[in-house]
Amino acid sequence: MFFTYAGVFFIGIVVGFLGGLFGKGGSAVATPMLSLIGIPGFIAVAAPLPATIPGTLIASAEYWKSNLLDREIVLWSILIGVPATIVGSFLTEYTGALPLLIITGLLVLGFGISFLLFPKEKSFNPKEDKSLNANHGFYWYIRLILIALFIGLISGLLANSGGFLLAPSYARILNMPIKKAFACSLAVSAFLALPGTIVHAYLDHIDWVVTVILALGSVPFSMLGAKVAIRSKSSFLEKVYGLILTFLGVFFLIKLMVN
Repeated sequence: MFFTYAGVFFIGIVVGFLGGLFGKGGSAVATPMLSLIGIPGFIAVAAPLPATIPGTLIASAEYWKSNLLDREIVLWSILIGVPATIVGSFLTEYTGALPLLIITGLLVLGFGISFLLFPKEKSFNPKEDKSLNANHGFYWYIRLILIALFIGLISGLLANSGGFLLAPSYARILNMPIKKAFACSLAVSAFLALPGTIVHAYLDHIDWVVTVILALGSVPFSMLGAKVAIRSKSSFLEKVYGLILTFLGVFFLIKLMVN
């Protein structure tokens, strides 16, 4: 049991650092890693949700200190995304997961390839970014609402915080600088994880010992990941992020085909 819990703590460190670095809650990555060390299925799915909430909030606070958090995007995403997540949670009873998983894998792969082949970042300075809290047009809001609605539903259906799709959607569809996309994704992910946490807690799927150990590893390293991202060149982050998304997309789709 000691080695299992040590493995959970190490997974928390990895997931926390990568989450803070690349603007995602980490529940989608934590679940397969927990399964690999023998954590039962429902617990592997449910335990990361509450564990990642404090880490994502702390990491997003680091981005906020650097003036990288767009409050308007966060507010709209939460107002639309949280109800969509609740609806998605209820739809799991009637919806097959496989088509949704395939679509998600293809989206992650597509975003990853786009970051590699069509990079947009050069060197981002938040003081020079005119888009921060700027007035946006009607179609921009339509895109934002559709992103929040779609990813909220995905989050509810797949029982994760949605950060693995939020950040690339913000960067590519809303044309946000990569660091701002990470910052907003982290803040929104924390709120999108709440409905799933409540449902799984009610169903008694959460092993709180696993959750606490996971959080102990993830929280401090989420902050460290955010600090590293803030100090890194945006162009470098974009390339590494593209590689990681491409790898995750390929791995995800291969795993689905094997299963």
